Amino acid sequence: MSEAPHAYDVYQARRQRLRERCAAAGDAAAVVSRPANIRYLTGTASERAALLLGAHDPGADVLLRAVPPGARPEEGRLDEALRLQLLDGPGADPAVAAATLALRQDRRPVAVEEHDLTVARYRAMASAAPGIALTDLGGAVEQLRYVKDEEEISCLRIAAEITDQALGELLESILVGRTERHLALELERRLIDHGADGPAFASSVGTGPNAGLARHQPTDRRVEEGDFLTVSLGAVYRGYRCAIGRTFVIGTTPADWQVELYDLVFAAQRAGREALAPGAACRDVDRAARQVLTGAGYTEGLAPVTGHGVGLENVEDPQIAPAAMGKLDARVPVTVEPGVHLPGRGGVRIDDTLVVRPEADGGPELLTITTKELLAL
Repeated sequence: MSEAPHAYDVYQARRQRLRERCAAAGDAAAVVSRPANIRYLTGTASERAALLLGAHDPGADVLLRAVPPGARPEEGRLDEALRLQLLDGPGADPAVAAATLALRQDRRPVAVEEHDLTVARYRAMASAAPGIALTDLGGAVEQLRYVKDEEEISCLRIAAEITDQALGELLESILVGRTERHLALELERRLIDHGADGPAFASSVGTGPNAGLARHQPTDRRVEEGDFLTVSLGAVYRGYRCAIGRTFVIGTTPADWQVELYDLVFAAQRAGREALAPGAACRDVDRAARQVLTGAGYTEGLAPVTGHGVGLENVEDPQIAPAAMGKLDARVPVTVEPGVHLPGRGGVRIDDTLVVRPEADGGPELLTITTKELLAL
């Protein structure tokens, strides 16, 4: 996907912030290999690419991209401050080629994303550039990605609108007798129909005893009257991902136990949402939601995290978990997704994507707006 010309200065500014970090650490260059980080710094969505960033010279930045045999190079013009080098040899590795280029340009040391590299790939880079010390860039780019700008949030907002549309259309259709797998595939088709790049993750549909299971893989179980139905899905728009999770009852008035369980999870989710604020400790947000469930006696089988950051990846920092150490900042998008599953009976999950905002700006911005009322479909 090509980017609008006005976006080029955004990518240049992002690379400059990383460049300053590298220079301060004493690195002459950096090789960025993680696809989401490359997209953040350059706008390219290629999975087979690496960015060689000069720590002192913006004109030395090079995007290296592998082109499989017989494939055409991606369309889209990069900004003039970023040179493009295409690699068309069989098995060409852009990260290894970037290390070779750094050696040729006598840049040393070179920071690399050790957390993204396999041992074999790291050794291949070291072998291709003998004599160049490879240092660890760590999560420097992820730290830059933590707080989103308003353009990024706009993409998240559109992803959420697409997700809400797809889910809303499914709820208007006949569900009884259809399989979990069929419903999940239909959701993903509807995401594409409404303009998504694709699903953010494999859509999950759980019915009856499968409802409320986190990351449930859809089966051939058919929807039956009286079931809880749990749906989890998300769209990708311009690389940015959102998530929504909802629980419904099929075809009849909910049973008392279903209403009680739903109200409990809804209260936990609301407590977590209301705890989102700049400066709030992530563990405190988790505690706000979790203590509603544990206070009602549900201690077994709870998810290890109540939520997490989202953006160019499905799961980003921060983690909203009992042992999380960080604090929230304004303009950080997160999910809040508590749930309870009763083995053999089913359960409830409610998941929203929100953006942390200060109280002066109206508090947390809810992106996923499909009703959280317990509907009988």
